[in-house]
Amino acid sequence: MTIFKKLTILGGATVFAVAAMPGMAQNLNLHTFAGRNSAVIGPVPHLLAERVETFTGGEVKIKVFDPGDLVPAIQYYDAVSQGSVDAAFGAAGFEVSKNSAYDFVSAIPFGPQAPEYYAWIFNGGGLELAQEFYARDNIYWYPCGNVVAETGGWFKQPLNGVDELAGLSMRFAGLGSKVFTKLGVSTQLMGGGEIYQAIELGTIEAAELSFPANDRSAGLPEVAKHNYFPGWHQQQAINEILVNMTAWNGLSDGAKEAIHVSCKAAILETMAEGEATQFAALEQHVADGVTLHTYPQDWLDTFHATWLEVVEEEKAANPDWARMWDSFSAFRARYKLWADRAYLPRN
Repeated sequence: MTIFKKLTILGGATVFAVAAMPGMAQNLNLHTFAGRNSAVIGPVPHLLAERVETFTGGEVKIKVFDPGDLVPAIQYYDAVSQGSVDAAFGAAGFEVSKNSAYDFVSAIPFGPQAPEYYAWIFNGGGLELAQEFYARDNIYWYPCGNVVAETGGWFKQPLNGVDELAGLSMRFAGLGSKVFTKLGVSTQLMGGGEIYQAIELGTIEAAELSFPANDRSAGLPEVAKHNYFPGWHQQQAINEILVNMTAWNGLSDGAKEAIHVSCKAAILETMAEGEATQFAALEQHVADGVTLHTYPQDWLDTFHATWLEVVEEEKAANPDWARMWDSFSAFRARYKLWADRAYLPRN
């Protein structure tokens, strides 16, 4: 029996008890930032739509629209806020121009791995803070998929020192882009589907995108042959569903719980599939002539020191960011008492 079938049975038993109620079916349109063929991430909104319809007995039907059908890939926030699009499957790192604090529910440089991250999100106050901030723009936020560790970037030429980063133009998302900007990189944000052409045309010289299988889906091994590790800027990340608040409030309690259960299933499945598929992608990279590099420790020390500078700047610039940081760092400090004693070293 698959995870999906188990969760269907368990979720159905729970959700139907509160969702089975008369009324007209509700139709929601949902934009996705990732094409269906994107490794691990792409199928998530489609499975979400199938499960929500099943769990609600057809009370809620979700139609998924690919990038560009309703709005450009990563330009969905305003559309959801205003209600011209009911919902979106995305990543908070694309929304930081609205509130820099959103980065905390996307990915944190030198941050935790999945167990600790979700412990803070679901049991340490992260969810409540995120929902408070998104609600200001008429949006309901909920985590809806896991992204395993990213790689540390793709480059056309090998790097011989941190100083060689200065002057490069590079696609970079999230807080890590602020670290590299301080090190002299000209960072740009663009959708994953735009990176291949941007490198090929010389618009950018380097890029970070995602984990190896997804980087492969985007064709990065074809246009850059030097892939660096570890992904210090994103050891773990979260995908999300955004729902227009008016649309969300119009759902029954059972329908809301169906979305929650389906998103939690997506987190589990993308975590498992993400971890299971990366080594095969790396083997294919190497077969295609990609050189895998490891950042020297002194480079990582430089990145970390620069990150701490970014932390102080961001705390001073945005009270919401400071609230997120205080919650996040306090939880990590307490979690360390457990983590340092409970687990064997990863290697």
